[in-house]
Amino acid sequence: MLDFATTAFVSILFLVDPPGTVPAFMALTARYSPDRRRKIALVASVVAALTLMGFAAVGNVVFRGLGLTLPAFQIAGGVILFLAALDMIRAQQPTPQTDEDIKECEEADDVAITPLAIPMLAGPAALSTVAVLMSQAKDTAEAALVFLAIALTGAVCYVTLRLAGPIQRRLGKTGVHILGRILGLVLAGIGVQFILNGLKAAELIPKLAAG
Repeated sequence: MLDFATTAFVSILFLVDPPGTVPAFMALTARYSPDRRRKIALVASVVAALTLMGFAAVGNVVFRGLGLTLPAFQIAGGVILFLAALDMIRAQQPTPQTDEDIKECEEADDVAITPLAIPMLAGPAALSTVAVLMSQAKDTAEAALVFLAIALTGAVCYVTLRLAGPIQRRLGKTGVHILGRILGLVLAGIGVQFILNGLKAAELIPKLAAG
């Protein structure tokens, strides 16, 4: 159970990647007062966590309704996770790229929800990963661990965004990119493991080995 809890927390936290959101948070809230930045950090973190929890709760039901098997979803989730890891290794972040993009985000009333909470924190890879983790949970206790991992990740997001200024000053752009690449390497390994688990569940690995 400890191994499952560790895998759940590490994979969710690294995919949400709070440090990687710091540059976008700073850009989107540069003209805001400290109180409003704190509120945005709180709302973004809570919305991201609730979104992940909601998908963890009903994601597998939706996929079963669509006729998707567990092995297929594990393989798809692993591929998405691996591709997200490659983007992190290449330091490609879903941040606003132009002054016009930043201005448009700043003018939106729901900047904490979009783009910070969704899709920067709770992106497609994180959503698919929580669903895969729920499908791998052997009992209620392990399922509860997934929700606990999401809650802890939300708390880390809030603390990170609250300390966005000092973090960016200490790490700098280079430091943030290096950290993102390191996290990406770990996520790539987790993604490959998800794929292997799906292949084993579908009994494709013995067939491939025999061929």
